[in-house]
Amino acid sequence: MTNQSPSAPPVAVTYADIASASERLAPVANRTPVLTSRAFNTITGAEVFFKAENFQRVGAFKFRGAYNAMSRLSPDEKTRGVLTFSSGNHAQATALAGKLLGVSTTIIMPKDAPRLKLNATRAYGADVILYDRSEESREALANELAQERNLTIIPPFDHPHVIAGQGTVAKELLEKTGPLDMLIVCVGGGGLISGCAITARELAPHCKIIGVEPDAGNDGVQSFRAGKLIRIDTPNTIADGASTNSLGEHTFAIIHSLVTDMVSVPDAALVRAMRFFFERMKIVVEPTGSLAAAALMEEKIQARNKRIGVIISGGNVDAERFASLMQT
Repeated sequence: MTNQSPSAPPVAVTYADIASASERLAPVANRTPVLTSRAFNTITGAEVFFKAENFQRVGAFKFRGAYNAMSRLSPDEKTRGVLTFSSGNHAQATALAGKLLGVSTTIIMPKDAPRLKLNATRAYGADVILYDRSEESREALANELAQERNLTIIPPFDHPHVIAGQGTVAKELLEKTGPLDMLIVCVGGGGLISGCAITARELAPHCKIIGVEPDAGNDGVQSFRAGKLIRIDTPNTIADGASTNSLGEHTFAIIHSLVTDMVSVPDAALVRAMRFFFERMKIVVEPTGSLAAAALMEEKIQARNKRIGVIISGGNVDAERFASLMQT
């Protein structure tokens, strides 16, 4: 099942919002490199351009959305502080954005979050509150705490200003490469692919947008196929950035409207993609960041003779965990 007829985004996010976010981010965010690999092109039969957000501040694209959203808070909201919930990358991004903007941050993180991400979030000055994701709802905990402490919630993906910030990833990629036949994006809560889809619709209207999830966390695939939001139990996957229970209401609406197709890959494929990045391209990519490349390597997507953009969403993985995965 595919959605072949893009229509206007059903939430209040436009390309103008993304262009505005790009200007806001220009002084603070890294304009990350676009990498190529002859070996990867040979494997896939395509001409592939990797947007390497593992070189973004905090090591992931999440800085874009967090900073854009927080920079647009009112003076009163900035004074009161911000709260969010995240398995790691949005946590770090919110903490760093808060440090740069002088806004106090409170972050709800799962107890089993990668140590690298937990330590970095604390190092940026955030007040970290841990919870058990198998027994507690982070959204319910966030709402309770925000009301108690009078904080403004900046969610990790289901927020117009967050989505607009993430859309700058595709803006930079397409400005570098020109029109592409296809753009492949990892999907957790859907903020990145939503922003990228809005951008692509403006700058490369014939570009197909494909979302990729881990097999164990394929709520987005299920939602896309069913045409309604599907919620699943907390998935058991090495792709911690995509271990969400469901897409957001805003992000699902955009995905349903603008995305061409959704696929999923097994965790073993993520390890193979991580190994390729490390051995052949000399870069460290976290499991979630390997989703889009893995879908190409596993031939989940018909890519031959196409010009394809692949978003590498981040590179935050504990050294011990990375070494362990490379031995599997």
